[in-house]
Amino acid sequence: MPTTMQNYGLTWTDTDGTPRASTVAYDKPSAGHRRADLEAAGCTNVEIIPVQPGQLPQPQA
Repeated sequence: MPTTMQNYGLTWTDTDGTPRASTVAYDKPSAGHRRADLEAAGCTNVEIIPVQPGQLPQPQA
């Protein structure tokens, strides 16, 4: 049985209102840690999004 790796990206809004998206893919635990870091820094609308290998999320306008 093959093992499937699921990758995750993040989107968020910076404290100045600029929409952002991660430029790297994370595993689930790492995405959760990054989300906590972003929220602690005052970013809003932080979302973890499943992505396919080689794809990254786009900033949400």
